Amino acid sequence: MANRVRLVLALHNHQPIGNFDGVCEAAYQDSYRPFLDVLAEFPEIVISLHLSGCLLDWLVEHHPEYIDRVASLVDRGQIEILGGPYYEPILASIPRRDRLGQIVEYSARLEELFRRPVRGMWVPERVWEQSFVGDVTQAGIEATILDDHHFRSAGLVDDELHGYYLTEDEGRLLRVFPGSERLRYTIPFADPSETIHYLRQVGERCPDAVVTFGDDGEKFGTWPGTREPVYAGGWLRRFFEALRQHGDWLIPCRLSDVIDQVPPVGKVYIPDGSYREMTEWSLPLPRQEEYHRLTAGWDAGAGGDTAVARRFARGGFWRNFRVKYPESNEMTARMLQVSARLADLEQQEPDAPQQRDLDRARQELYRAQCNCPYWHGAFGGLYLPHLRNAVYRNLIEAETRLERVAGRGRSWCAVDASDYNLDGRKEVRLAGDRLVAYFTPARGGHLYELDVRSIAHNLLATLNRRPELYHQAIVDLAAHTAAEGPAGHDGAAEARSIHHQATCKQPDLHRRLIYDRWPRKGCVDHFLQPGLTLERFRQGEGSIGDFTLGAYAATIRQQADRCEVRMHRQGNVGPYRCTVTKSVCLKAGGSRLEFDYWLDELPRGVPLHFGVEFNLAGMAAGASDRYFYDSRGATRGPLETALDLQGMDRVGVVDEWLGLDVALEFSHPAGVWAVPIETISQSEGGYEAVFQSTAIVPHWEFTAPETGSVHFRVSLVVDTSAAQARKLLEIPAPALAVTGS
Repeated sequence: MANRVRLVLALHNHQPIGNFDGVCEAAYQDSYRPFLDVLAEFPEIVISLHLSGCLLDWLVEHHPEYIDRVASLVDRGQIEILGGPYYEPILASIPRRDRLGQIVEYSARLEELFRRPVRGMWVPERVWEQSFVGDVTQAGIEATILDDHHFRSAGLVDDELHGYYLTEDEGRLLRVFPGSERLRYTIPFADPSETIHYLRQVGERCPDAVVTFGDDGEKFGTWPGTREPVYAGGWLRRFFEALRQHGDWLIPCRLSDVIDQVPPVGKVYIPDGSYREMTEWSLPLPRQEEYHRLTAGWDAGAGGDTAVARRFARGGFWRNFRVKYPESNEMTARMLQVSARLADLEQQEPDAPQQRDLDRARQELYRAQCNCPYWHGAFGGLYLPHLRNAVYRNLIEAETRLERVAGRGRSWCAVDASDYNLDGRKEVRLAGDRLVAYFTPARGGHLYELDVRSIAHNLLATLNRRPELYHQAIVDLAAHTAAEGPAGHDGAAEARSIHHQATCKQPDLHRRLIYDRWPRKGCVDHFLQPGLTLERFRQGEGSIGDFTLGAYAATIRQQADRCEVRMHRQGNVGPYRCTVTKSVCLKAGGSRLEFDYWLDELPRGVPLHFGVEFNLAGMAAGASDRYFYDSRGATRGPLETALDLQGMDRVGVVDEWLGLDVALEFSHPAGVWAVPIETISQSEGGYEAVFQSTAIVPHWEFTAPETGSVHFRVSLVVDTSAAQARKLLEIPAPALAVTGS
């Protein structure tokens, strides 16, 4: 008989905050429900199950019967529930107080629903730093799962990874299980016999081994190409039957069973890291290309020097996603700002109504910490606007509550300067009861965030178009298709790892690969070539000045009902020197930003072309109720339309679904360009184009006057009256009091 092997099957099911109900429902029908259906037929097969709090809340609301089914399987000992931070944040990205708070709160919620103590947890994306040990254990957690890649980085070899280890920080001990990368790639993508054969080999080399599989539950039906083979094709049932058939030596266990029955292999201190693919994705593109070339030919089962090199090859560090993608840093910095403000206000002895606001703000903060929009790999992540919008919506709602707790009145405004985006330089914040605007004087004087409090929407939750490693695969795929025609398909269902997908969801994506040369934000100043066309501007051509990214000097001014930032720069326009001064004003109670531009020291008699770019984000393309309108109020097409208008004194965008109308008004008639900004990104379904924002650029062509000075005013006006009226309609009317004699 083969040596005994304990097999821990740990599944992680998750849907991010802000995901569409239809996506969650499809995952439920394709993965979560059918997996339980099959599992229930095999009572001897036990698993450890993690449901992220985001998904749990959705299931409680939409499919409470699923919660009841899981609870019944917990009661009969077939499922062990794993905890973790409530809304699936990357632990490295949030403050320690929030790490503790999220883990403790989620354990309490799980114990309320399933009536069992939570002993183990799922580390989101297995992003690990050794200092987490103290936080996790203080929150009451005994054990967790990381990838075997973490352990190899600590110097352990494969045959030392069949058990669990103790790790320690500041005297606190945590049990850590190495999750098998080999099993991540065979389950459910290879025939069950391959997994059984591998486990038998492990048992022959390592008696009483513990092998841990920890991966996404969505790979059992939701990942493209998996539903048919896993369920209709019988893969999952055959896998469980194989486990049953070999039950004399192969024993499925829960995480807690192993803790209680098996001593640790030893002790290890684990380097900072994540699963292998994540460490590659977090690298800057040139280093990612080098890493990919280095490791592409390495076979997971190779021996000799290749195995040694593979063991010690490490990619990047998760926190560097905030460097690779500045938009991730903007969200993180904003989240940290709200977290710090909440912590400060909690120390000020709030009364009962204030405490209710603080409690709700904390939940909104926690929801905004959901990890998916903060990074990008095999899934859409950061590239999905609705996920970024959800982060900002929760942060804006939380901050608005905190302003109320702090005693802000119904009509107010304030201006201050601080390092809001954590770049070592000061940004300027104009805030009022209706709008909040953030500016970066050191980078072009851009407006990089504009929050509309009434609908909790950031109009500048934009994303730049930048090169990604897989863009070359899109180009290669187009060349292959042109040479040989579309690949055929024999109709057989084939499951493939999510890391090996290579399909284009729309035609001609390779022709739409354009990369931005400046941040797609607001108040972006352009000196342009006279006569520049819309098409050349769309390609990023025609800029002749250094004002777009140059540093501005800034001063701020606060009055009782008015606040202002004034930014000034002397720079180059071709061979000429000139100055630009721009002032931005917000009034208390106002939903309007006034941008005044003074162009001075202009070269007299020289033709000039000046434009100011405003991107508007978070509004969907391809919908008839999201559209442009012009000075006369005439509709000018949906948001994906490219526009080249002349003689405009006003242009606007309407999103009827949001109840939002944003207009730009001009003191002098302007030409107006509108350019859709569309990224090409990788998702679980293949490569796709995603509408991110629309760039609206009022521009003026003129000959510099003898005075050498020109003044323009641009007003940005936000109207959410439609959304507010809708909210009033949603308020239940009080019941009529009936009196009688």
